[in-house]
Amino acid sequence: MLKDFSWSGMAAGFVAVLIGFTSSAAIIFQAAAAAGATPTQISSWIFALGLGMGVTCIGLSLYYRTPVVTAWSTPGAALLITGLAGLSMPQAIGVFMFSAALVTICGVTGLFARAMNRIPISIAAAMLAGILARFGMDVFVAMKLEFALVLLMFAVYLVAKRFSPRYAIIIVLALGTAFAGAQGLLKFESFHASLATPEFVMPEFAWTSLLGVGIPLFVVTMASQNAPGVAIMRASGYQTPVSPLMTWTGLTTLMLAPFGCFSICLAAITAAICMGKEAHEDASKRYMASVAAGVFYLVAGIFGATVVALFSAFPKALIMAIAGLALFGTIANGLTVAMSNETQREAALITFLVTASGVSLFGIGAAFWGLVAGGLAMLVFNGKWKTASATQATPETMHDKIPASHSQSPHSAQR
Repeated sequence: MLKDFSWSGMAAGFVAVLIGFTSSAAIIFQAAAAAGATPTQISSWIFALGLGMGVTCIGLSLYYRTPVVTAWSTPGAALLITGLAGLSMPQAIGVFMFSAALVTICGVTGLFARAMNRIPISIAAAMLAGILARFGMDVFVAMKLEFALVLLMFAVYLVAKRFSPRYAIIIVLALGTAFAGAQGLLKFESFHASLATPEFVMPEFAWTSLLGVGIPLFVVTMASQNAPGVAIMRASGYQTPVSPLMTWTGLTTLMLAPFGCFSICLAAITAAICMGKEAHEDASKRYMASVAAGVFYLVAGIFGATVVALFSAFPKALIMAIAGLALFGTIANGLTVAMSNETQREAALITFLVTASGVSLFGIGAAFWGLVAGGLAMLVFNGKWKTASATQATPETMHDKIPASHSQSPHSAQR
């Protein structure tokens, strides 16, 4: 494990957590407030989520020796902002536990894994590229906010990528932060040190809230988070068994739900950061990036609102730029794989366009509808799903040559 450690992996883990917290922590606060949470209970929510993500990132990544990155369900949190209105905090906790139980059942029975195994690699790669396309474009959109800062970061990225590709993101982050500090763009006025206080809430189960909020939370989490998370893992060349991941994330949510953990699921965007070459040139050692992310998640959970305030001190333009630059390589690889099979190219293109459009229907995000559109196109063009292609090697995986021992543990063969 120590031999596999790298500073680039640690930087990738930090960037993943930085992006995760700064992009959606405010939504968590709104969801908690909708259920009438007190300041202490909001702090408890952050503690429980940080603990759950940290433990699952570290434990699953070390066990399977592949980068397994977990996250809270941002679409799920957005759903809760309106869904929890009028419910008491005990009823909200009951909803979290019910949704977690459904996820656990999907893991134990293997239903979700069987569905995901039928997704061809070209469709998965196209969805990955579609999810990340906006982040790549945001590098240049961010120039409208802070032109000098983002232009400097982009120029440094080009030079560092040419002469020191492994440490390019570390160099960009360091110089970007230094420049932002020199320009007075780092805002630490709201920063204060305080530990999170976990607070247990006894759950209450009401059929109306379980059916009206619990099932939608489950559907949104599976369709908008877990499905893209698995697809990104497959598109990156990792064959980590899906069912145990569903089981452990479901059980972790179930155990931490009384403290405010509404959903622990597979990450998509932040996972792509830890699975790219920027994390490590050797694909078999990238799991240390997700381990590092887990450590940062634990710290974030322990210090709760303190870490949220710290991450909020970074200017928005810097966050947008570092996220996009860190994902350039992954976007390029996703497009390459998506378009490599001529018989599946148009279906993959449809998947990419629908996913990149950001369309949302019935509360379910574009990634799921991209899969649906690409699947329908595949059925029309080819007559059936070509499931064998789901396990074919991608250009990146052929280059990286992931050993079997790193892509699947002896225990996973039993699954």
